Amino acid sequence: MLRYLARNGSAGHRLARRGFLATVHSSYSTTSETAKKPKTFHDTADASEESHTGQFIEKVSKPYTVTTYARPNLVLTHGKGSYIYDLENRKYIDFTAGIAVTCLGHSNEGVTEILQDQSEKLIHCSNLYYNLPAGELASKLIHKTKEHNGLHDASKVFLCNSGTEANEAALKFARKYGKSKGGDSKVEFITFSNSFHGRSMGALSVTPNPKYQAPFAPLIPGVHVAEPNNIESVKELISSEKTCGVIIEPIQGEGGVNLVDENFLVGLRKLCNEHDALLIYDEIQCGLGRSGKLWAHSHLPHEAHPDIVTMAKALGNGFPIGATMVTEKVENVLSVGDHGTTYGGNPLGARIGSYVVDEITKEPFLQKVNEKSEKFVTKFNQIADAHPEKILEVKGKGLLLGLQFADGVDINKIVEKCRENGLLIITAGMNTIRFVPALNIPDEAIDDGLAILEHCIEQ
Repeated sequence: MLRYLARNGSAGHRLARRGFLATVHSSYSTTSETAKKPKTFHDTADASEESHTGQFIEKVSKPYTVTTYARPNLVLTHGKGSYIYDLENRKYIDFTAGIAVTCLGHSNEGVTEILQDQSEKLIHCSNLYYNLPAGELASKLIHKTKEHNGLHDASKVFLCNSGTEANEAALKFARKYGKSKGGDSKVEFITFSNSFHGRSMGALSVTPNPKYQAPFAPLIPGVHVAEPNNIESVKELISSEKTCGVIIEPIQGEGGVNLVDENFLVGLRKLCNEHDALLIYDEIQCGLGRSGKLWAHSHLPHEAHPDIVTMAKALGNGFPIGATMVTEKVENVLSVGDHGTTYGGNPLGARIGSYVVDEITKEPFLQKVNEKSEKFVTKFNQIADAHPEKILEVKGKGLLLGLQFADGVDINKIVEKCRENGLLIITAGMNTIRFVPALNIPDEAIDDGLAILEHCIEQ
């Protein structure tokens, strides 16, 4: 096989057609017994160029994939629960969950059954017609949200396919609301430093990170950047005549796993009321059980609730789906044709979303999330106490957690060392390592993963 690959360096498309992938797939097992287990500190150094992994990357993937990501020499093939396997049949503990997506773990049996069953019935029918799963999901999101102290006056849901789409809808709805109240001048937004809301042009415009914005400027005008937890910075920017919306993550993920204070959010809600601007909570990463409650804003009093909540990631447990939930006052300014989506609300995605919401809201699921969080935090504090020169802070809530390291610490090296020892973790801003495992991660995986982490930090 490898000799064939060497002779046919430009024939990547033929490799897939002629059985390369089938050969590889037949070589791995979905059972933990036959895979190489992640015993603490075992060697899973990234695969060599001569391996199946190296050949696949160089001959099949890289030549035909746009270069927008820098990836290690690692090809993932299958997963189960909180474990994931690569092309060399090596097993990893997964503390990333696809960046806070697979909240119920990889290859969840309920999701798999729905994929099989619904795909035999109806996958797509467009939004020209109603379908059963979409209506059921919208209704469920409203009722479950109210039951769990979420958006207390939630009214309607717009279903889409991703987080950035959910935020684009929120921004458009806020623009429509602003123009209905103040004409063409009430179209500006306030966002916050270290925030991340997506990479499409509207969402990117309210993501004030030069690394993401600079190559695509000029962006949407009229976006102002305030400081989280600094209400005075908002007062200086907000305007009854110009501001249509304020968008914020109750817990910043990409920006460094930063909690936003309750008192600040109460004050922000009050300012939005005074200036008739919509308050948008981006709960794409911190929502749907990730904080230990259904929503991160479920921890807050009604006086801090928003007008719009956006969600995605966990909603599909890996299947692409997003949603934008709004109050009646937002719904009242919307008309047929104001927004749309071809795939959003498709029966397959919506049915998976309903299942995920059901699972998260079953007792005692959220209680167990908080118990697992305590297990992580206890160990993090022990590690931080042992390495005060390296670790500045343990951050986050629920199972959206972070370790902020001193500026001189190369966290990418820690990520690499953990991967070589069988643990997948990711970074965030402010020199922080982010931990967003499946919400139902077993205790054994937590213990083994934290042992690997501690070892690699000590290195």
